[in-house]
Amino acid sequence: QVQLVESGGGLVQAGGSLRLSCAASGRTFSMYVMGWFHQAPGKEREFVAAISWNAGNTYYADSVKGRFTISRDNAKNTVYLQMNSLKPEDTAVYYCAATQSRYYSDYRYYNYWGQGTQVTVSS
Repeated sequence: QVQLVESGGGLVQAGGSLRLSCAASGRTFSMYVMGWFHQAPGKEREFVAAISWNAGNTYYADSVKGRFTISRDNAKNTVYLQMNSLKPEDTAVYYCAATQSRYYSDYRYYNYWGQGTQVTVSS
């Protein structure tokens, strides 16, 4: 069992930065691939980024490549999403999630989810 709590969302102007954090409970955090997804009103939940259990591999949606960076600290049971050069279209609720599946970009394969944190980017 893994419980996830996101923090770090807020309101920022276009071009600005935010860093999201996701704190996990449970001794098995390091066994999971961790992902970030976002969901805008009226839209489906979309993949943003994922990181392998040992941080050896990272994956990004095309829309955020070069702007967002995912990282993790297994000693702190925490995964991060550094978001730079934010755009109004990045506005959404951001969720972190955990999976042991190789289908890291498909939200249906994630077993555990946080409650989400709102990110709003003004133009």
